[in-house]
Amino acid sequence: MFIDETQIKVKAGDGGDGAVAFLRLKFMPWGGPAGGDGGKGGDIVFEATRNIDTLLPLYRRRRIAARDGDNGSNKNCSGRGADDVVIQVPPGTIIKDAETKEILCDLTEPGQKFIGAHGGKGGRGNQHFATSTHQTPRHAEKGTDGEERELHLELKLIADAGLIGLPNAGKSTLLGRISAARPKIAPYPFTTKQPQLGIVDSGDYRQVVVADLPGLIEGAHEGAGLGDEFLKHVERTSYLVHVIDVVPPDGSDPVDNFRMIENELKQYSTALFERPRLIVANKIDIDGAHENAERLRKELNRPVLEISAATGIGIKEFIKILMDDVTARKGVQPRPALPGPARIVEAKKPIDLAPAGKKKVKREKLLTPKSAGPSRKMVALNKKRKKK
Repeated sequence: MFIDETQIKVKAGDGGDGAVAFLRLKFMPWGGPAGGDGGKGGDIVFEATRNIDTLLPLYRRRRIAARDGDNGSNKNCSGRGADDVVIQVPPGTIIKDAETKEILCDLTEPGQKFIGAHGGKGGRGNQHFATSTHQTPRHAEKGTDGEERELHLELKLIADAGLIGLPNAGKSTLLGRISAARPKIAPYPFTTKQPQLGIVDSGDYRQVVVADLPGLIEGAHEGAGLGDEFLKHVERTSYLVHVIDVVPPDGSDPVDNFRMIENELKQYSTALFERPRLIVANKIDIDGAHENAERLRKELNRPVLEISAATGIGIKEFIKILMDDVTARKGVQPRPALPGPARIVEAKKPIDLAPAGKKKVKREKLLTPKSAGPSRKMVALNKKRKKK
């Protein structure tokens, strides 16, 4: 199940209370105050990670709380601080305050962290309140309460390019053709009910993340169909691929279909409408598709790439254009593959990483010939015999 929006209540841990205690030892009758400080309460920390791609784990947990800090004890022993609760979310998660709708953080990169609720501070023990005129304080501080708030989490997928178009235009088939993704494909509209991500590898050390979005229909910007719910996932893409079925099964005009989708993008977001896009005429292997694609090219006065996601016609050219356009915006230069066969490199001697002073020195054994005379052990043994 794909969940891209949820609301949870988080509660950080309270700080531990400071202790009121006095040091009592056998040879220290006037030990003085010795109350320890309370421990800090645990924080609620959100961390972006690529291990998950949905907010489903948080959808089933409506309240998350951290542990409280321990109280202080005698002999100036401070209480133990509570561990933080780390909540993993996918990259692209926006954290908002549920009441004010204020955006608190936008976690876009893996490893980014945000403290959603700070834990309370521990109270000071009575050792901190001793003065020259008040040497036996019998009071200590209470720990402060941890923050408690309600947060609204919204996921916007991060992709380099997004596939948009009418339902049953062949977007899922195209994603399955150019990547290892396996989205659901069927001969009826609205097969894709949740965004799908695929990684396209061109073979020259360049990769592009492509998102397949559910089909858009007229009135999508007002909530019609599934478009309005998933149009937000296109906002993070820097490049759009408009997939057009040049031979629609309902007999509609491909030019009118293109203009309708473009109008929905403009009504939803002007910035989204102004982003660069590649127009793709799909299902070119069907009779009459070339004529419709040529008419589409003349009506729009824009370049139109003819492909067939089902048979693979024009896919190599499509991947090359997609890679060049997207990587040019990202500033990534292609690296040519190494020509010729793989080179065989002789293995070098292993490096001894033992610390200095502890290296084992291998000493070669001196092979003495038999004519070299008796050994030291034999000489010493002969001396002992002569003494006897």
